[in-house]
Amino acid sequence: MNDLSSIKLLLKHLQRVPYLASRDLYRVADYFLNMSQEQSELFCQTILTTKENIKPCEVCFAWKEKLDPCIFCQSPSRDSKIICVVETWQELLAIEKTSGYKGVYHVLKGVICPLDGIGPEDLTVEQLVVRANDAKEIILATNQTPEGEATAAYIAKKLSDSSVKITCLARGVPIGSSLDTMDRLTVFKALSERRLF
Repeated sequence: MNDLSSIKLLLKHLQRVPYLASRDLYRVADYFLNMSQEQSELFCQTILTTKENIKPCEVCFAWKEKLDPCIFCQSPSRDSKIICVVETWQELLAIEKTSGYKGVYHVLKGVICPLDGIGPEDLTVEQLVVRANDAKEIILATNQTPEGEATAAYIAKKLSDSSVKITCLARGVPIGSSLDTMDRLTVFKALSERRLF
């Protein structure tokens, strides 16, 4: 493979794509190499056109069409006083799939992670603090990872002087699972955060 410098370069760039498993790199490279010239040009043009036409909303930082209003912020059927804080667009989509949330969002664009050189100033926390002045509830929906929990704690501290209600997602045992397959922390959270039946 070292003798095929063009493929080596393609693989190097594919390795930079998050969520693309190493075992799939060769399959993806093979897929691209087997595309017709027309398909390749269309694929590349689609990426460039999308990057040109899509940008983050200035308020919630979810993706939006550059010339159109944000589909979340401008929706009359949503309660703009309830803001759900998520790490990325992917978590926003997961919540939207439930069809049960009718508030608006705030996308942080990541989490605080000193090991990766990401601090609060690299996220959209300050913009959230400004938005909180007009909100009645902030839902911290960060992932239950050390980084997600640290980010949520940082935001809660930043908002502690405001009168806004701060909530977080329920934690504990997922529906359809067995206690004997759960890790200790999940069982502990389920017990410590139990509610009336």
